[in-house]
Amino acid sequence: MNASHSEMQRLSTFSRLQPPFASVLNLIGQTPVVELTKFDTGPCRLFVKLESHNPGGSIKDRIALSMIAEAERQGRLAPGGTIVEATAGNTGLGLAQVGIPKGYRIVLVVPDKMSREKVQHLRALGAEVRLTRSDVGKGHPDYYQDMAERIAAETPGAFYVNQFANPANPYAHETTTAPEIWEQLGQDLDAVVVGVGSGGTLTGLGRFFASVSPKTEMILADPVGSVLAHYVKTGELLEAGSWTVEGIGEDFIPPNADLSLVKKAYSIPDRQSMAAARDLLSREGILAGSSSGTLLAAALRYCREQSTPKRVLTFICDSGNKYLSKVFDDFWLAEQGLSEREQHRDLRDVVARSHREGGTVFVGPEETLLNAYGRMRRADVSQLPVLDDGRLVGIIDESDILKRVEGPYDSRWQRFNEPVRNAMTEELHTLQASQTLDALLPVFDRNEVAIIFDEDEFIGLITRIDLINHLRRTSR
Repeated sequence: MNASHSEMQRLSTFSRLQPPFASVLNLIGQTPVVELTKFDTGPCRLFVKLESHNPGGSIKDRIALSMIAEAERQGRLAPGGTIVEATAGNTGLGLAQVGIPKGYRIVLVVPDKMSREKVQHLRALGAEVRLTRSDVGKGHPDYYQDMAERIAAETPGAFYVNQFANPANPYAHETTTAPEIWEQLGQDLDAVVVGVGSGGTLTGLGRFFASVSPKTEMILADPVGSVLAHYVKTGELLEAGSWTVEGIGEDFIPPNADLSLVKKAYSIPDRQSMAAARDLLSREGILAGSSSGTLLAAALRYCREQSTPKRVLTFICDSGNKYLSKVFDDFWLAEQGLSEREQHRDLRDVVARSHREGGTVFVGPEETLLNAYGRMRRADVSQLPVLDDGRLVGIIDESDILKRVEGPYDSRWQRFNEPVRNAMTEELHTLQASQTLDALLPVFDRNEVAIIFDEDEFIGLITRIDLINHLRRTSR
């Protein structure tokens, strides 16, 4: 008798289950592949390998396991030693995930453009994080790789991982990632779209497929501003620009990156990367990071350019839960100039969080000072408009709260529970949205925040940092 459809589904579900594993490290690798069906892929079929399913949430778990194991085998990493690395976050997460349970101290140098979620995750694991500048290049003492190398040299018993030149990096992909893909795709694959951070994925996969499937093309997805795509196309090494995508793109050619393996390269603008990552979530239900958006955008361009059917694979390099405050925050994207926003050439362009669009963080006059303080902390702002039934009745800032709550300890909690109306400033100097930037300077000279109205309608606030961000954004 044939099994019913529901019985087949039940059997299929349980076939994915395994007995208990001895350690979370046993979950590294063997990640699933999913076909994308909600995008226009031209004549091609497009698959993604969900490296976000690794326990550390990214493809970098693979190389962390490989590089630590090889260092132990060679005697370069002794029990109780220190692991030092320069990382965009994910390699550091992998190293901490693998190294801390083994008793190693983990010191990571991270560029300051990395997402808050990554840094918090690293520190929660127990890693020591040293933030450094992201606006300097190799050779500068504050460049993250130079700083990591210096810390390792000054720390007794330290092992400098150096993922950019460590041969155990591409080896991990050549021996695990690539064979998995080969089997999952039925030994039939026409192209793989990868990014380059350290170069390990490109080189490891490229070596494997060159040996087993010469038809498989390696395609590079590179952020605009990185030097790699231009070098592949021209052989010329330009000065790097800047980009927002994390984890891929470089201002130099990493020793582990064998760019001779690349058949075609695409330069993807940040805005396109962010849009692709958000589309991936809304269409396919896959929560991915910014670099995955770059890879997806390039993979879609490649697929649509083909005249014959091809089987193409790219990666979900890491989980988008590490970028909720960036890629998936509408207001952050607007502040960075990475989303479409109507320009008025007046003060409306400077308001970062418009009340019309529901972006204003505010407080009511009868709410407590404790509520106001908590809202400021969560929104990372220093002042809040006070709205009563949608009407602006005051503004409250940190100094207003401090002035009200300081005093004898015994009654301090009672003062925190006073209503906002007792501390807010009611004398408001407002500007009209149609005014120009010059109108902001006298407001800031008085150490006030600019309160913007469109006739009688409250639009939002403008702070000094909002103006600076606007000037930065419009100078490009």
